[in-house]
Amino acid sequence: MDISFDNWVADSLERPLPKLTPRQLAIPNAPGNALAVLGMRRTGKTWFCFQRMQELLAKGIPRTQLLYINFEDERLLGFSAKDFQLMLNAFYRRDPGIMNKESHFFFDEIQNIEGWPQFIRRLLDQRRAQITITGSSARLLGSEIHTSLRGRALPCEMFPFSFPEYLSANNISCPQRIPSSQVRLELERICEAYLLAGGFPGTLSLDTTTRRQMLQQYLDVVILRDVIERHRVTSVQALRALVRHILHAPASRLSVNKIYNDFRSRGLACSKNSLHAFVDHLADAYLIYCVPIHTRNERVRRANPAKVYLVDTGILSAASANITEDRGALLENLVYLHLRRSGNIIEYFHAEQGEEIDFVVRDPLSGIIREMVQVCWSIESAGTRKRELRSLLAAMETLGCEHATIVTWREETQHAMPPNIHVVPAWRYLLAI
Repeated sequence: MDISFDNWVADSLERPLPKLTPRQLAIPNAPGNALAVLGMRRTGKTWFCFQRMQELLAKGIPRTQLLYINFEDERLLGFSAKDFQLMLNAFYRRDPGIMNKESHFFFDEIQNIEGWPQFIRRLLDQRRAQITITGSSARLLGSEIHTSLRGRALPCEMFPFSFPEYLSANNISCPQRIPSSQVRLELERICEAYLLAGGFPGTLSLDTTTRRQMLQQYLDVVILRDVIERHRVTSVQALRALVRHILHAPASRLSVNKIYNDFRSRGLACSKNSLHAFVDHLADAYLIYCVPIHTRNERVRRANPAKVYLVDTGILSAASANITEDRGALLENLVYLHLRRSGNIIEYFHAEQGEEIDFVVRDPLSGIIREMVQVCWSIESAGTRKRELRSLLAAMETLGCEHATIVTWREETQHAMPPNIHVVPAWRYLLAI
């Protein structure tokens, strides 16, 4: 390593904290457990650590009791499990008086270090410590947390900016109640910019061309580092073809069988097992999210492909020249991300008669259906309105759901609609007012 731990700790403690947009992340309160913040690269996990540090400083916690380490820093190349204790020794050596006080540790992208779960568990058991770890791999959400840490870490997901956070980052006041007609028109305009630009924090101040280039780089880095390198993928051409397929067909069901047959006809050598693995790898890197069909029958669940959504609509706009023509797919992707942030279980519903409901939203604890959500760019056409209403009413009766919402781009509830089905414009739905 190119830097001593004493110098490294000194640099960390003296580093000025940046000005930032506060993230609206629900933090579980469970003393004695680590907080695991998980999400795709560049979604703001590092800055969330800085936000937490600023909140602690505002409460009067001395900076000497806060340690931030980014394990993707090139100066930490070669860091191994045995170096964790050397790092702790350097931290406490700088101010021995804090050894009997509660310290706060922030370990960024700690997944890169083999043996990290054992270190975190030992730190929780032996020290008065509050620990925040971040990672860009869903495996942190699974095997490591539930095996090595044995339930000693609570996960929460980090996404690009939500619409309220996007407004805040652009110094725009977020309305707490339904605004005037003039403000509504302005919010609709801003929502369209958000729909196309997305919410990655590092791209908001960039012009359109530069932002598109930056988002394309984000996509390339995830594919290279978090999929190809992490999982040692050798069928790179097939992987990239799969990604292109997903980018051109967001918010649609992903049939591995159909893709496999298409690849064979094009001469792309790739097995079905490899394609299934690629989908898992892309989800592991938080680039895509797979939504299963709503059913109690496991055989039916396996037989029906999942619908796939991207982590950000800006990536869709930047990486696919044609997707911006399908604003309905962008809007559905945006609504999915809004629902995902709420922590609910999200599924889609497909009836035997062919009707499909975009989202069945279930309580994560009880499993009870809270509502159904249908996304439609416009229901101005009588035929479209009749079709969407028929599908919703049939699904609500089948599943025993009492409430449903149709999210459109600008239309609101009409008198012809049943009282338990609300039509809401996108900007208002995303602001939850």
